[in-house]
Amino acid sequence: MITLNSYLILSTILFSIGLLGATRRKNLLMLFFSTEIMLNAVNIAFAAISKFHGDLTGQMFAFFVVAIAASEVAVGLGLLILWFKRHNTIDLDSLQKMGG
Repeated sequence: MITLNSYLILSTILFSIGLLGATRRKNLLMLFFSTEIMLNAVNIAFAAISKFHGDLTGQMFAFFVVAIAASEVAVGLGLLILWFKRHNTIDLDSLQKMGG
C-alpha cells in the first residue's frame, strides 16, 4: 500500500535530483530542466498531502504552480533562443560577460 511517506520520499528524491542538477549544470537548458524537476517534486508533495488530508487546497495550488511553470518555460526558452542566436552558445559561463 502506498502511504503519504512514500509520496514524500519520492518528492524529496526528485527535489534533490533537481537541486543537484541546478547547482552542477553549466548548460542553460539543463538548468531549466532541473528547475522543472524541482517544481514537479513540490507539486507531488502538495497533491499527496492534499489527498491524504481530504482537502483540495494543495491540489489547486499545484495547478497554479504548473501554470506559472509553463509561462516561465515559455519566457525562458524565448530568451534562451535569443541568447543562442547572438552568442552561439547556451553555456552559463558566457553569461558572465554581460555588463549592466
